[in-house]
Amino acid sequence: MANRAILTGRLTADPELRQTKSDIPVTNFSIAVPRKYKKDEVDFIDIVAWRYNAEFLCKYFTKGKWVEIDGSIQTRMYEDKDGIKRKAVEILADEVNFVGNKPKDGEADSAEHSAPPPPPKVDPFAKSAPTYTSSARSGYQELDDDGDLPF
Repeated sequence: MANRAILTGRLTADPELRQTKSDIPVTNFSIAVPRKYKKDEVDFIDIVAWRYNAEFLCKYFTKGKWVEIDGSIQTRMYEDKDGIKRKAVEILADEVNFVGNKPKDGEADSAEHSAPPPPPKVDPFAKSAPTYTSSARSGYQELDDDGDLPF
């Protein structure tokens, strides 16, 4: 896929689940993504999640939580209240993932109080914390890191 965006950031507000006229779940939200070399600067990126991803996000995430979005960049034109044509650039979320370790019962999310996570590792042999993922293809599942490669 040529058009792919992977972003890790904090939600800027609690996501709100809405339904289209056809009863399809959708949520629009934004995340604050720290810049790589200027840690005190962030970019605010608009995201759209549909169906299962929208429901998953609204159920498990709140303002300030770290989230990883894997999706594609899309643009669309619209008219504002004054009839002026505007262009929106947003990420269409294909996957929504937790960032950090799974919190233990009675504990706060460990990623909540830590520094921004490092960029995703490309090395398939690297050991890492468990990954929790949601996508329209796979549903919500915990992936065990037993050290063995799946192929």
